[in-house]
Amino acid sequence: MKLLDKSQLRTVTSLKGKDLLELGDCTSLEVSQLIELAVKLKKATKEGACPPLLEDKTLGMIFEKSSTRTRVSFEVAMNQLGGKSMYMNANDLQLGRGESISDTGHVLSGYLEGIMIRANSHEKVVELAKHASIPVINGLTDLAHPCQALADLETIYEVKGTFKGLKLAYIGDGNNVVHSLMNACAHVGMDLAIATPKGYEPNQDIMNEAKNIASANDCTILHTFEPIEAASNADIIYTDVWTSMGQEDECEKRLQDFKEFQINDALVAHAKSDYIFMHCLPAHREEEVTSSIIDSSHSVIYQQAENRLHAQKALLVSILAD
Repeated sequence: MKLLDKSQLRTVTSLKGKDLLELGDCTSLEVSQLIELAVKLKKATKEGACPPLLEDKTLGMIFEKSSTRTRVSFEVAMNQLGGKSMYMNANDLQLGRGESISDTGHVLSGYLEGIMIRANSHEKVVELAKHASIPVINGLTDLAHPCQALADLETIYEVKGTFKGLKLAYIGDGNNVVHSLMNACAHVGMDLAIATPKGYEPNQDIMNEAKNIASANDCTILHTFEPIEAASNADIIYTDVWTSMGQEDECEKRLQDFKEFQINDALVAHAKSDYIFMHCLPAHREEEVTSSIIDSSHSVIYQQAENRLHAQKALLVSILAD
């Protein structure tokens, strides 16, 4: 089958050679173009015609945290685009023996065309990007998860056909996932209502940043402590685990603090009848969401997970392609 001509793929040329650490660093136009390109690349892939736009490119992937979706999706993305990927467990690198992140960035810049890093500390990723002369992509930190948010936007667009006039309700922990969702929704003009227990609010600086973007795109970012208020008239219901990696010691307390924030039949009754349910996975059934919701016809979690592959292909092409 004939591959898509490169001229048919509208790449985000302003991202070429740049880092992606947070979606707040992007413009609204760049985010919209990334979603457009992701949809095109997914279609081409399904037709067996994904273009080899990253031939002779190698992506280094540094992991401080275990991963299913991030590792597999980035490896497959590079393969489908004609490039190569290299998995690097942080403990297997000299990073694990005390080499500085700045030295690591300088050295890897001589071997690779780009670095994707899944790290415990956002500051470490910022430091790596500062010293690397090649693009650095944030695959997840304690502060942000931009690649997940891009896949989320692609999924919503595929199902709903638009962003304008939609309301997304995120109910749960004010964590890295919702931080990136705030900027993602603001960029595409989609209303976002966030409900968290007291003491688990999102980062206020990121919320202020997202509200500034939202004001330019005629949408709203709202935080509440009431799950029903957030879920009311929502087109999308989204949640994440209550206890993330590294928070295991807080598990029992979190189970108590979040017990009124479970996504269940009673709560989604306040959403629109054609709502969709989203979760970035892995999920803990009967904790943050009941099986009756996550396994229902409203759930798009597997489509959402697959779109990590295609959204990341769009990102990789935009940043690394010649």
